[in-house]
Amino acid sequence: MDVFTLSKKDWLAKNKPFEGKACDTLTFDMQPISSAAVVQTQNIGKDVQIAEFAVIRPDVTIGNDVVIHPHVVIESGVILGDGVEVFPGAYIGKEPKGAGALARKPEFEKRVVIGANSSIGPNAVIFYDVEIGENTLLGDGASIREKCRIGSRCIISRYVTINYNATVGDRTKIMDLTHVTGNCRIGNDVFISLTVGMVNDNAIGKMDYDETRVQGPVIEDGAAIGAGATLLPGVVIGRNAIVGAGAVVTKNVEANTLVMGTPARFVRKLGEEYGS
Repeated sequence: MDVFTLSKKDWLAKNKPFEGKACDTLTFDMQPISSAAVVQTQNIGKDVQIAEFAVIRPDVTIGNDVVIHPHVVIESGVILGDGVEVFPGAYIGKEPKGAGALARKPEFEKRVVIGANSSIGPNAVIFYDVEIGENTLLGDGASIREKCRIGSRCIISRYVTINYNATVGDRTKIMDLTHVTGNCRIGNDVFISLTVGMVNDNAIGKMDYDETRVQGPVIEDGAAIGAGATLLPGVVIGRNAIVGAGAVVTKNVEANTLVMGTPARFVRKLGEEYGS
């Protein structure tokens, strides 16, 4: 494989193979940047790898030691911290559009910040106005909508959907196929199992959107939600509480308690040592 080295400035000015010669990879100051990638930003750190068919728009900031795999699209205003890895097919910086069908008008800033050493899985979609902390894993096909804030050292697993204006604290794990509804608050050290559903509108879409009324659940620090549970609008899951698998939570759950069933009912108190 032929490899040529040229300055980042020269490549960005031409954005075409070096002097018309056939080559598979170009290196910017010894950095492997594929000649088949579209790179329109100059804000690139050291030891960055950008694979073929990736598209990097102007005003993207890429830290040191970042790896961007094939077919990734990164829109203007995105900031990738040092050591971030973005796997094939991910789209970062999607602009929310309602197509005239949404009851609410999306509001957002054209920026995304992804903290150092985080990993963005294949085909994940991150909308504009999202912040993700350091050392967080976003799984295959996961989707995070606008105005969301995700903490550090989190796992957002495969095909999890996080709707608009939701917050997730540090060290929280959300497992496969769970849906986090809009206007939801999730604390630190929370565990949410797979296929959990959350909703935010008791009117089930029959009334106009009103953010003071349309509110998702609040899950406080250290709580755990079992597989297949459903959390109804506005319920508060107290600190270190456990919601059993398949439960339907229709009212608040006190801290350090276990609830189970449909609807969820109190089973017992949990020792203070739980979650310590």
